[in-house]
Amino acid sequence: MSRHFDQAEGLSEERAPETKGFVLNQTMLRIKSPERSLAFYTGTLGMTLVKRLDFPSMKFSLYFLAIVEEGEQGNWSQDEETRIKETFGRPALLELTHNWGDEDDPDVDYHNGNSDPKGFGHIGFAVPDVNLACQRFEKLGVEFQKKPNEGTMRDMAFIKDPDGYWIEIFTPELQPGALKKLLG
Repeated sequence: MSRHFDQAEGLSEERAPETKGFVLNQTMLRIKSPERSLAFYTGTLGMTLVKRLDFPSMKFSLYFLAIVEEGEQGNWSQDEETRIKETFGRPALLELTHNWGDEDDPDVDYHNGNSDPKGFGHIGFAVPDVNLACQRFEKLGVEFQKKPNEGTMRDMAFIKDPDGYWIEIFTPELQPGALKKLLG
């Protein structure tokens, strides 16, 4: 079955059969303060902590967050082994990694990838209404990198998490028009 996708050199339209069942499971960000970051991602962005793993011998903790729809929370197993399989089999998790002691180390400052040397750029959240979401973020005191009405890329915003990582906020229905304006 052939699928039509945008063309790019080296792009394969056919999925290799050996990749059946592959799932993009997680994006990992290092954090200084679990309390501050968990409050931001759960309270500000509506994510749910679905699994925490502590590694005392290596002095770090992992926090796995997901967007959990209403009523879905009760579908997660309370059995430890099953819950780990559910966590690592689910698409689109955010993994926050806390190296113990970083919160007290003034020399630890995680690079967000948007200044030199550039690398990682941002994660993105689709929201029903970018303007309403941004009004809420303003009331909550969230730091903005860019508001929806600023710059040449309209109808999208960039906010910052407690460690300075950028988060793109957009409404899917507005993206075709926004991209059309950018592309001319």
